[in-house]
Amino acid sequence: MTVAATTWYSNPAARNWSMPSPAKEVARFHQSLPNYAVTPLIELPEVASELGVGRIFVKDESARMNLSAFKILGAAWAVAQALTDGANPADIDEVKAAIDSENKPTLVAATDGNHGRAVAHMAKRLGLECAIVIPDGVSEQAINNIAGEGAEITLIDGDYDEAVELAKEITSTLDNAIHIQDMSWPGYEQIPNWIIEGYTTLCVETDEQLRQLGSGPANMVAVPVGVGAFLHSVLAHYRSQRANHPVVLSVEAIGAACVLRSLQTGELTSVQTVPTIMAGMNCGTPSSDSWPTHQAGVDAAIALTDDETRADLKVLADHGVDAGPCGAATLAGVRLALSTPQRRHELGITKVSVIVLFSTEGRAANPLQ
Repeated sequence: MTVAATTWYSNPAARNWSMPSPAKEVARFHQSLPNYAVTPLIELPEVASELGVGRIFVKDESARMNLSAFKILGAAWAVAQALTDGANPADIDEVKAAIDSENKPTLVAATDGNHGRAVAHMAKRLGLECAIVIPDGVSEQAINNIAGEGAEITLIDGDYDEAVELAKEITSTLDNAIHIQDMSWPGYEQIPNWIIEGYTTLCVETDEQLRQLGSGPANMVAVPVGVGAFLHSVLAHYRSQRANHPVVLSVEAIGAACVLRSLQTGELTSVQTVPTIMAGMNCGTPSSDSWPTHQAGVDAAIALTDDETRADLKVLADHGVDAGPCGAATLAGVRLALSTPQRRHELGITKVSVIVLFSTEGRAANPLQ
């Protein structure tokens, strides 16, 4: 299987780039949350044999805190930090104590599914009101999941970027509101950075699980990408380590490949999106504060069609992995990235390499229509 050159990017120098380590308090806070548990790391030996590598693992986020996706890791930490003025709270009780009962804020976010549910869940847990803006193309089940958390929902006939703009307007019109968005723009960087810090718990868990399973460290990690906040988090984790700098593969939907396009042009670039089954990745503009990290640290980027992702949805299901389209995209992305000897050589992937796929959502998060 081959893919057009316009859907591929590689940067061999990225593995030598490094950045400071993320905050260390994040995992401790997550461990204090009700329903916290380390999510499974599932090995796929048959797939590893098929792709000619040593071991392949899937980090399965389908049951993360009963919310079907990893987004709660970023939202929970960002909400906690926002409500405590960046005090690095040790647990959720510290966060509750910081809320002014006479002047409770409203949490606001735009979402293509999982982030909005996570923000709404935190609002419900903290006794706060929540307003969520949802663009066109999000499944009915995902909308119902957000409504089930008690949020006030606004549906728009527009794309993700337009939903973000409306969330900004709603925040500005309310007396006391906090915009909890997982993308940054000039002048709005702190909360997205806290979200990025929150996601690193997933990587910390993965490293320890590989060790417990008798594996060496990952030689490649595959990351599903929308605006690139999670990609930034993965880079922050692995590029701050001295010993292990794995290949970081960015995987996007072909109709929303804003990070790939930005890497190819060398500057932050927006794209016009089209509907995709990978709803959580259907974003047209990279997060501005994350873009310099993408440019310096991403080894390779690839864009996928819906059909390519559907094929590996079935593969993962056949191996007992509960993955939604954004999760299955990582296997499809690795399959395409390793489809030619030249690319394998560029990425340094051999028959003994260890690959981790970050499956960021289960089927219940954004069911196929």
